[in-house]
Amino acid sequence: MHALFILNDPPYGTERVYNALRLAHTLLKRDSGTEITVFLMADAVVSARKGQKTPDGYYNVERMLKRVLTGKGRVLLCGTCMDARGMTEDDVMPGATRRTMDELAEATASADKVLVF
Repeated sequence: MHALFILNDPPYGTERVYNALRLAHTLLKRDSGTEITVFLMADAVVSARKGQKTPDGYYNVERMLKRVLTGKGRVLLCGTCMDARGMTEDDVMPGATRRTMDELAEATASADKVLVF
């Protein structure tokens, strides 16, 4: 199965990104053949900012995205959304890559399941 997660909310302040990534991790753990693509749009692009520091006992979205990458998943960021937030590729964690709407359309067409958070 190939699942595409499209995330729109900021990494902190709501729990949508947190819950989406929890589900992605569970799917990866359940079946090693599962392919996960996480596409970050709007304020969710900030989720892939490198060097996040959170208080002890609090979830860290950067670490959660690293787990997706370790599980052979992909983390893609909307380039237009990055530009709107003043983010450059130097701001982004290793393994996450800038992409376009055309590439999101391609990922959507090839996915078995599309989940939007």
